[in-house]
Amino acid sequence: MPPYPEPIERLKQALYPRLLPIARDWWGKLGREAIWPDTLDEWLDMCHQAGQDKSTAILLKYGEKDWNALHRDLYGDLVFPLQVVINLNNPGVDHTGGEFLLLEQRPRAQSRGTAFLLPQGHGYVFTTRDRPVESKRGWSAAPVRHGVSAIRSGERFTLALVFHDAA
Repeated sequence: MPPYPEPIERLKQALYPRLLPIARDWWGKLGREAIWPDTLDEWLDMCHQAGQDKSTAILLKYGEKDWNALHRDLYGDLVFPLQVVINLNNPGVDHTGGEFLLLEQRPRAQSRGTAFLLPQGHGYVFTTRDRPVESKRGWSAAPVRHGVSAIRSGERFTLALVFHDAA
């Protein structure tokens, strides 16, 4: 039995092959070996063989004054570089605040933050660890962390889809 409901499993299975070419392209630009196989099941088998066998699909609930510190979802040595967050609420109606936050550490420059609210039912693909950034010196890795600003009122629910399992 899967660790989460069938619709979530189907969604992860549908998204993985669409995200895989991006992941491989990014790693190539960064001079890294892209280790991900063609199917999510094969990739999760690799994670499990490495001792990463805990499911990582997360239903997040935030109440008034809750927030989530800037972080990365790194749960072991095997990491898929992209993940997805899906908003399950109607911002401004079900809650105020709770903006999704991204902070990118740019090479040889100041860090850059972005904050936004996703419409209900919409998803956002973002990097788990870092993303390639082109410069005059070639490609370099720009580390990115994500989080959630404080909820001012109501409740915020999101589904987080991470494509590697945890140790």
